[in-house]
Amino acid sequence: MADTTRLEQFRKMAADDPSNELAHFSLGRAFFDAGQFTEAAGSYRRTIEINPKISKVYQSLGQTLLKLNQRDEAVGMLTTGVQIAHDRGDMMPRNDMMKMLGELGAPVPEFASTQQVVVAVGDGQVLCKRCGKVGPKLARQPFKSAFGEEIFACTCQPCWREAIGQGTKVINELRLPLSDPQAQKVWDQHIREFLNLSV
Repeated sequence: MADTTRLEQFRKMAADDPSNELAHFSLGRAFFDAGQFTEAAGSYRRTIEINPKISKVYQSLGQTLLKLNQRDEAVGMLTTGVQIAHDRGDMMPRNDMMKMLGELGAPVPEFASTQQVVVAVGDGQVLCKRCGKVGPKLARQPFKSAFGEEIFACTCQPCWREAIGQGTKVINELRLPLSDPQAQKVWDQHIREFLNLSV
């Protein structure tokens, strides 16, 4: 998909639904890929305003601010992102941001223990990676794939319902033919980001 086409599609998604965090995050990524770093930073900041718990956005905003030579602000965003990722158990973004802070010569947050806080999860429940809460588990795995297993293991029912709604918007706005493997990858990527799953 050409950069200008992607930009216009995500710009329209964000304009049509200003509270759609996924649209703003995707728009930020499209701006970043197009080398429009000031605009990318604005979209990432808007994503954080809508949902401050998505640790991956802090990593993306930190990278963007570095492109804009705004090191101190980048360090602040990455430091905040590390704490949010740690609190939510998002180890991959946490470790990536800690590595970035180390490479920048900035203080790297230390945690008393690398052990995650144990949260009681009962039968039929799951600790959801999107909302960070214990919620009802899906009745069954949504897809027969590793991605389906990850959704089943890490997503509560209310957040999966929201994801389906977002996925439908993505299909409609981007006119994705899901019979096309490339289009399926685009859809999967959006759902992964929405559910705060590993990318």
